[in-house]
Amino acid sequence: MATSNQTYSPIEFPPVHLAPKDGLLCFGGDLKPQTLINAYQNGIFPWFSEGEPILWWSPDPRLVLYPDEIHISKSLNKRIKRADFTVTMDRAFEDVIVACSKIRGKRRRATWLVDEMVYAYIELHKLGYAHSVESWHDGKLAGGLYGVSLGRIFFGESMFSFSTDASKVALAALCLHLQSLDFDLIDCQATSDHLISMGAREIARDSFLKTLKSSLQYSDITGLWDFKGF
Repeated sequence: MATSNQTYSPIEFPPVHLAPKDGLLCFGGDLKPQTLINAYQNGIFPWFSEGEPILWWSPDPRLVLYPDEIHISKSLNKRIKRADFTVTMDRAFEDVIVACSKIRGKRRRATWLVDEMVYAYIELHKLGYAHSVESWHDGKLAGGLYGVSLGRIFFGESMFSFSTDASKVALAALCLHLQSLDFDLIDCQATSDHLISMGAREIARDSFLKTLKSSLQYSDITGLWDFKGF
């Protein structure tokens, strides 16, 4: 875990089994890097909207995607083979997270990527824990995703797409990269039809926490990531 020159008293989260099925565990605290890392290490993540206190969640069941189980449709496979998009990693983290927040706003849904969250994950990226995957088309950012990496788990946070299939290509690239690193799974957090269509599935919270504990025995792969290509 990254350390700071300032004295820091880590927040103690309640045991996750106290959270109901929807996952709301507690509220309050801060979004300092050490707090976020501590939360992820305990199977907890923040999710709140403008005007709300910081809400911490650990849902049951948990949506996960095993990197080798990603479903790539025939049409998506054709786009990958045609190299319609150029894929990179950690080249434009700030652009990706800002795009994720704007996409949600345009869809008129309450965004959880408030400024406080954006700044917090940018700080985690600077420390080497948060990573982005970018899909480019004609030199312009067309889609992507970002998340946090600890041990051998990637905690997916958000994705966006300005062009059809751009975020799906980014996810396919991430899965290929994580397979090469022997990662256990991608934590997708809450269930969505889109991610299920890509191969994600629900598992019990207890099963997720067991895998998390095992995964955290491995060293964190920090620093800038680099995608070698499909």
